[in-house]
Amino acid sequence: MNQVETIHLISNKLKLIRIEYNYTQDKMAEILGISKKTLVQIEKGRNSASWTLTVAACALFRESEILTSVLGPDPLEVIETIAHEKIDSPKDKTMGGKVWWKEMEVSGKFRLQQNVISQHFRILDDFDFRWYSSFNREDAVQRIIELSNDRKGE
Repeated sequence: MNQVETIHLISNKLKLIRIEYNYTQDKMAEILGISKKTLVQIEKGRNSASWTLTVAACALFRESEILTSVLGPDPLEVIETIAHEKIDSPKDKTMGGKVWWKEMEVSGKFRLQQNVISQHFRILDDFDFRWYSSFNREDAVQRIIELSNDRKGE
């Protein structure tokens, strides 16, 4: 998944998100910081959202069932991973990937998982903290090897 695909995906779901939250077009446009005319054009498929609008929608409506159905349980993680191409530092504690994730590999204290919806990869430690995220499987495999080797002496 990349920016263009995500923009297209969110543009196509914006009306459903608005309906899910029971907002009028006026209210939704106000929340997103755009004109009603722009929102109508996006909802009718005449225009696409910008990357900035896509990020804002994912942040402001991250609890949306519509967003969750297309990006998984943490839309902001997907957006952050796309924006930076990867996330490579210890991050927030996760739920461990019991529902939205399939385990791909285990190496030492780390496990590599793939999101069943967005298809991005992440590395978690034994305590379910996220250490790395990427859409690139080869990078993720290389990183789990590096993390496991770095932590063997601890």
